[in-house]
Amino acid sequence: MGAVENSIDREDRIPKEAKEILESLATKWENVADSTALQVIQLKGAMTNEVFQIKWPTSTGEVSRKVLVRIYGEGVGVFFDRDNEIRTFEYMSKNGQGPRLLGRFPNGRIEEFIHARTLSASDLRDPDISALIATKMKEFHDLEMPGPKDVILWGRLRNWLSTAKRLCSPEEANAFQLDSIEKEISILEKELSVPNQRIGFCHNDLQYGNIMIEEESKSITIIDYEYASYNPIAFDIANHFCEMAADYHTDTPHILDYSKYPGLEERKRFVYTYLSSSGNQLSDKEVEQLVQDVENYTLADHLFWGLWGIISEHVNDIDFDYMEYARQRFQQYWRTKPSLLDSVRSSPETRTDGKQKDTPKVLSKQPSFFKKLQKYFSLTKTKA
Repeated sequence: MGAVENSIDREDRIPKEAKEILESLATKWENVADSTALQVIQLKGAMTNEVFQIKWPTSTGEVSRKVLVRIYGEGVGVFFDRDNEIRTFEYMSKNGQGPRLLGRFPNGRIEEFIHARTLSASDLRDPDISALIATKMKEFHDLEMPGPKDVILWGRLRNWLSTAKRLCSPEEANAFQLDSIEKEISILEKELSVPNQRIGFCHNDLQYGNIMIEEESKSITIIDYEYASYNPIAFDIANHFCEMAADYHTDTPHILDYSKYPGLEERKRFVYTYLSSSGNQLSDKEVEQLVQDVENYTLADHLFWGLWGIISEHVNDIDFDYMEYARQRFQQYWRTKPSLLDSVRSSPETRTDGKQKDTPKVLSKQPSFFKKLQKYFSLTKTKA
């Protein structure tokens, strides 16, 4: 996930059970000089797990085979069902959609190393690469996964909210106005669940670090399925657009720059490529409707990753300012909510009976929210 090489050898981070599997794998490869001599390179940019590239010295002097070791982050089981994620991983690899699973140990797994380049933040803005991503995303959404095909977004948001409230101090809960978020989730579920919306198997975390490209063939591979589930496809595209504001490989990986959020023409181009990749004839209305649906689902995405950030601060020891990340996500939610929900309510697609929908009251005024967050963060920084 979002990985680039860090040259520091971290063999001490590889559990004994993982080393045994690695050594067993390496003994089957003819050119490995010493199966116990692991060369461990930590990959930077992961925010849920620790990820390591493993290779070995060879008898012929050539580069040995490489594998990935993924060590699950402490406490991240609150976000997803690990057994479901493994089943998804295995299903995807069997269908040629990702790396093969080479082994499992109690707190992680070993994966095939994909000989492709992980995208960078700037790659998402490259029109050619963006078109490849749009086409691959459509293919991903069309996968027929085993099991129920129920939308899990709203239930997951409520579960995460409950967990965030349990983990937070009263000051944190007050600063993020967590008591009002249940009502916000209900408003979004009511407003965004429009008739005939497209449901598909969504990745739900399509940031640049989870997308790889093979340079010669221009083949795109989507990796890391921890958050994958059936959801409105507009939510998945919204998440991808929101991730364009992030660069997790800077000195301040938690800082979001929403000036990098794609403009209307860029969003239209992505959606047009996505919809047309299946070969169907498109109308302008179809494209415009999905573009608007995607924009509306950015609200759900901000709550999704805002709550993720709050919980991660309490359960994960990876070096990342989760609380500041959460603050920016919630801030963007309150900033964009009034205009986006107004557009939903004025849309003829929001009701099937021709009547005007009831307009829920705005539950929180932006200035008070910003003041609370500003006060909370100034106090925490003073204490630090």
